[in-house]
Amino acid sequence: MPRPDVRRLLDYVNAAGPTELDIEIVRKSQDAAVEQADLPMGDLATVRDLEMPGGIRARLFDPRESREPGPVVLWLHGGGFVWGGVESHQSLCAQAARELDLPVVLVEYRLAPEAKFPAAQDDAETAARWLAGNPAELGREVRSLVLAGDSAGGLLTIVTAMALRDRPAAVGVDAHLVIYPVADESREYPSEREFAEGYLLTAAQRRWFREQYQPVPDDVRASPLLGDLTGLPPAVVMTAELDPVRDHGRAYAAALVSAGVPTVFQEAKGIVHAFVLMRGAVPSARADVSAALAALRGVTGTAA
Repeated sequence: MPRPDVRRLLDYVNAAGPTELDIEIVRKSQDAAVEQADLPMGDLATVRDLEMPGGIRARLFDPRESREPGPVVLWLHGGGFVWGGVESHQSLCAQAARELDLPVVLVEYRLAPEAKFPAAQDDAETAARWLAGNPAELGREVRSLVLAGDSAGGLLTIVTAMALRDRPAAVGVDAHLVIYPVADESREYPSEREFAEGYLLTAAQRRWFREQYQPVPDDVRASPLLGDLTGLPPAVVMTAELDPVRDHGRAYAAALVSAGVPTVFQEAKGIVHAFVLMRGAVPSARADVSAALAALRGVTGTAA
């Protein structure tokens, strides 16, 4: 059952009807939705744009002007591989930087349909290896990485963690955080049928996202649950109870445990997909985001 603030949001969205599935309309409507539903970014000591190899855009968020050598968080945003970037997720990453007391680098990878599978995966790995190489542009010495992402960015986080396990970067990965990740394009899960309509992210939207991005279902970089998860860094996995991709996250957490990976699993009850971008319209979501970040602090050993 939806929480009261989630119920109000769903009533509003369902009454408005579906958005036309045209790429420019979807991008503009999602930008407008985040502007209305999310919180302001707030103040940080450091907010600075970065440019990575290949023209990949990124933004650094840090509650401190300078700091000692340590971990850096790489955040890979959601948006169905067709939408999102440094503007859509800057408030979320600012919260993460404050609550983790770590620098967070938000990466704006290439989007579909202009860049189809596996362009986003390639950009995510490129960004991680660039950060691990201690680029002077960052202005901070990187001793290790923490990988994080939501939705499509959750998939990219998993795939990047696998890539850096198989071919290590200049520094290691302490942990990875995935929030309502997509993890398996090779099959349909029960939650995809249970929450196909009326819970914000619809079956029609998910089909359209896949048509734009064109993932290869049996490729491990589209369906990491088909791959070997042994040896991945410790994980925090958070799902949303009323979410068509809920069971992807549940299955991923279970597979991590079976593979011997230290894993914290959390499920946000009574809430829907994309809640990390709705902390203004859905105030209860703020505690869920904070819970995931607190778990990540514990896993990385940086808890206050």
